[in-house]
Amino acid sequence: MDWLRQFPIGQYVDEGPGGDADGDAAGVAGAGAGPASTSWLKRLDPRLKLLWTLAFLMTPILAGPCWRLALVGLLLLITLASGLPSRIWRRTLPLLIGLALLIGLLAALLPTSSVPPASLQRPPSELRLAPAAADGTPAQRSGAPWELLRWGPVSLGPLPLGPLVVTRHSAELGLNSATLIFTLIHSANLLLLTTSPEQLVWAISWCLSPLGRFGYPTERLGFTLLLSLRFLPLVQEELQNLLRSIATRALNLRGMGWKRGLGLVLAVGERLLANVLLRAEQGAEALLARGGRCLPADQLHQQAARSAPVTVLAGAALAVLVGLRCAVGAL
Repeated sequence: MDWLRQFPIGQYVDEGPGGDADGDAAGVAGAGAGPASTSWLKRLDPRLKLLWTLAFLMTPILAGPCWRLALVGLLLLITLASGLPSRIWRRTLPLLIGLALLIGLLAALLPTSSVPPASLQRPPSELRLAPAAADGTPAQRSGAPWELLRWGPVSLGPLPLGPLVVTRHSAELGLNSATLIFTLIHSANLLLLTTSPEQLVWAISWCLSPLGRFGYPTERLGFTLLLSLRFLPLVQEELQNLLRSIATRALNLRGMGWKRGLGLVLAVGERLLANVLLRAEQGAEALLARGGRCLPADQLHQQAARSAPVTVLAGAALAVLVGLRCAVGAL
């Protein structure tokens, strides 16, 4: 039932003394064998990781298909060479790739418009793209074909669906949808996997520090974000506890019918909301008992030792990425 721990999407995974994720017994047993082998992504400056994530999120805008596919390949290369334990991403990555491919196929195969094409108002013989032959045969249409694939007609049981047509527009839409879903989710997932909430809040507070001169409460915003990131695992834990309670009662969901099944879903949702609000109230009381004041981001985050060569290489690679986007991003 610990399926939320098996798929650590958006959760920071700490490494134990032996360099193993979650600090399990194997990592503790191997602690005396040598220094901890930490991933170079975790030693990277959180501000630079935040800039890399923004680059992955913003550079696909108005970009060509080659650039989008290159970003997907770069993300896969970073994941394989990151030094993270494979059991962290080997379950989530195939599911994410499958989800992206499914969304791309649906976007490519589903019809883009329900309006039938209009009939020709003039005969095709009047369209002269090239000089006509001596016998008066009209010229053939030239250029790339608009339809890339036509399969069908297809029927779903007694319901005819018509032919499946993939045009250049639908193929581009499917490619853009699949690559955007993968880039959006996986880049943010890598950031959250390798960056603790305190480091992320410190990086965002550092970026927002110029707004403090205009009276904006940057420290309060950073502290609120830290509480939100700390509160998400509690929500997931409450949901998992409710699902475990349903599984231990061995309820026959198929024999309940849709009315009783809907009532069960509503009851579980109501209990989840009540438990989450109770956790929020307990957290607020704990903050008030401790003084209820916002600590600066520098006090929340203790800067760990970072590798200077890795930081310099990552900054130079980011500059190269932005330069390539300006030069060949439209391809």
